[in-house]
Amino acid sequence: MDVVLGELILLVALSLIAAMYASVGHGGASGYLAVLSLTVYANNDPAWLKQHAWSLNLLVAGMAFIAYKKGGFFDSKLAIPFIIASIPAALIGGYLRVNDDIYDTLLSITLVFAAWKLYKTKSSESEELFSNPPPTHIALIVGAIIGLLSGIIGVGGGIFLSPIILLFGWSDPKTTAGIAAVFIWVNSAAGLIGSSISGQNVIEIEVLVPFAIAVLIGGYVGSKFGSEKFSQKTVRNTLVSVMLIAAIKQILDLIGMWI
Repeated sequence: MDVVLGELILLVALSLIAAMYASVGHGGASGYLAVLSLTVYANNDPAWLKQHAWSLNLLVAGMAFIAYKKGGFFDSKLAIPFIIASIPAALIGGYLRVNDDIYDTLLSITLVFAAWKLYKTKSSESEELFSNPPPTHIALIVGAIIGLLSGIIGVGGGIFLSPIILLFGWSDPKTTAGIAAVFIWVNSAAGLIGSSISGQNVIEIEVLVPFAIAVLIGGYVGSKFGSEKFSQKTVRNTLVSVMLIAAIKQILDLIGMWI
């Protein structure tokens, strides 16, 4: 009975995470990593965690992209340079085996800083969509750096890309969400391929299927609300909350490691 209850709580948690992240165009990898790392499935295996998080990312980010694209919240001109540079970088990052503690620390610092900057940045009440792409070489550099970090850490990179786009005024929150969704999808796929090539293929289909059903339900609800119901300000504020939650989880992990 306790095992069944535990499984149910896990599936509900994954579904709620998917809903929250999908509402801002994200796949939810940092949230999945947080929850799955507490289960017996993980077995202290970073490769297992990363590959299952990426797999769930593909489902939720794909669903979020479809919803935002259908709503008209996507700009290919802004998105393509980021994507082109991130794919090979994420593949390399997924292939590499790097000390996780170092990147947990970097991820925590980055998330806290990005959330703080977004919170302090004055938001417009306007629902106007706009696009102000950076120079191509800047977009390529940003995409490559985020792609590499995404592959190493086991996320899709939207948690980095979204605040950068908003902080520099390259687009509005909803278009940013649409761009982040497709960016996360391609980086998750590249990271998954890279880690598999390096011999880290540890996906368990029988475990992944119920997880997938849970995040599909949550992702559908979240993406619908984010693209159709939420205001620009709500999407932006939700994004800040998502980043803070992910950062707090990382910080607690680091504190536990030092104690």
